[in-house]
Amino acid sequence: MQLVKKNIVITGGTSGIGYQMVKLLHSSNQVIVIARQSDRLDKLKDEFPSIDVYPCDLSNPRCYEEAADKLVKDYESIDLLINNAAVQSSPTYLDDDFNYDAISPEINVNLTAVCSLSYLLLPSLLNNQQQAIIANINSGLALAPKTNSAVYCATKAAMNVFSQSLNYQLEETNVRVIQAFLPLVDTPMTAERGKGKLTAKKAATDILDGISNASTINNIGKVKLLRLLLLVAPFIAKKIMKGL
Repeated sequence: MQLVKKNIVITGGTSGIGYQMVKLLHSSNQVIVIARQSDRLDKLKDEFPSIDVYPCDLSNPRCYEEAADKLVKDYESIDLLINNAAVQSSPTYLDDDFNYDAISPEINVNLTAVCSLSYLLLPSLLNNQQQAIIANINSGLALAPKTNSAVYCATKAAMNVFSQSLNYQLEETNVRVIQAFLPLVDTPMTAERGKGKLTAKKAATDILDGISNASTINNIGKVKLLRLLLLVAPFIAKKIMKGL
């Protein structure tokens, strides 16, 4: 897919990888951002006046239908849906600062919103006269989890299976489901965690390159090595990922 003159929906476009994708895409496409109402969303609209924004707190499923209904009415045809938004709670279940109330919102942002928006925006994707794409931004943790952030790891593994199954369902249509699997990326979500991070700009560029090539599976950065290790030395791969 040539990313020029396309209607592109991005969730979570106010910071990190999402912001970098908006920055890369806005001048040649109609970019539509779904994100929580905040000062950052207002600043994004001020910085890129040509984009459209649809406020929606993705941790709250009750807002999905309202935002999607407005979007579908405004855009009968969508070329690309990028399910990018994600949150990660790092404490383990044994930690004193583990927040039970954070479980459902984390699942909603990382998985429920992906499943729901893929369905609610599907009519506009199917209405496209050419190929349309649902691009789900995943993580190497979908392939092998780490010790902490169990809920995050679970949602990413579930996204992997959901993406594959939905792609089977849409085989006879114009819509394809693809995934980008990311290593640790330098974003606000990963602040003060890990070393050797991929920059958000590089991650965004690699994601968009994969979309342009319609790569069903786009392994980015160190995820390529992880895939190889899981094939030839799965025990070592899982041990490495466990200790991240």
